[in-house]
Amino acid sequence: MPRILATPRPTAPTAPAAQDVPRAIRWAAHAAALTLVPSGLWRCAIAFGMPSGFAEGSELHESNFPSWTSLNLIALSVFAECLGLLTLGLVHAWGERVPRRVPVLGGRNIPVLAAVVPASLGAAVVTALTMMAACGGWQDQMHTAEAPTGGSAWLMTACYVPLLAWGPLLAVVTVAYYRRRRATGA
Repeated sequence: MPRILATPRPTAPTAPAAQDVPRAIRWAAHAAALTLVPSGLWRCAIAFGMPSGFAEGSELHESNFPSWTSLNLIALSVFAECLGLLTLGLVHAWGERVPRRVPVLGGRNIPVLAAVVPASLGAAVVTALTMMAACGGWQDQMHTAEAPTGGSAWLMTACYVPLLAWGPLLAVVTVAYYRRRRATGA
């Protein structure tokens, strides 16, 4: 019986993004997406009725959940995480070229500024909002009569603290994306 030699499968060319992105920038992109997870999980837990420490009569008191407001909390968490996951496009090929499977636009290069402008604005807005919260807004809210106290307050704060890193991490990844794309002439 003749021996059939297997021909090696052609490998797909590695996308420029996968080759040229420094490891630290990849880590920063993934970390940016992950900064949203704790607050999203906290909101989802409230949406399903977890005791959150909010005073009775508060909109976020566990007696109000699950309800239609639960959908708002879950939708906010999903929306925020989707925005965070877009950061990964700044370090992967799908952030440079529309995947071929996308009708009409598939295979086209994404203009650099089409990614950089929204990412820069997002980084600026998120950084400003989180800094305003960190510099007094959070403290003021946590001292209202309805706010959680004790362990619940610590848990809620611990879930929201990672958001402080989201804006700066997104800014770092955006600058790296801009420099890389400009250097390659894309």
